[in-house]
Amino acid sequence: MFQTKNYTGTLPEQYETLSKQLEALLEGETDHISHLSNASALLNYFLDDVNWVGFYLWKNNELVLGPFQGLPACVRIPNGKGVCGTSANERKTLRVKDVHEFPGHIACDAASNSEIVVPMIKNDQLLGVLDIDSPLKDRFSEEDQKGLELFVNTLVRFL
Repeated sequence: MFQTKNYTGTLPEQYETLSKQLEALLEGETDHISHLSNASALLNYFLDDVNWVGFYLWKNNELVLGPFQGLPACVRIPNGKGVCGTSANERKTLRVKDVHEFPGHIACDAASNSEIVVPMIKNDQLLGVLDIDSPLKDRFSEEDQKGLELFVNTLVRFL
């Protein structure tokens, strides 16, 4: 089972703590870029075995690179393309065990082997997606998915 760094308890408890930390970071600040920057830094610091954590923002019917932690990334992703574009198009979380088997996968970092993408939706409007890559295959569990969806729900309250 994967753990987050410096947290104790079950994985769901760790994600709950992480979401509370995010809320404390965002409280009282109104700048959305600052929110996304701190959110990506927080996840990157506390998640084990990830090599890219960041956001793509929905603009003019495509995803545009937002704040992130990791190597330089693709700047624009068309709607419905790759894991991020598919998640945005379907408005659902995608957990991909092996990105090399995902049709149309966009390889920004050759070291990435698995990926999870969580759409950010507020008032039925797509704001963008949270994208996390790992060099490990099958890195992300159902518990990770639920925890990251909680994290994104916390985040979008401030966007």
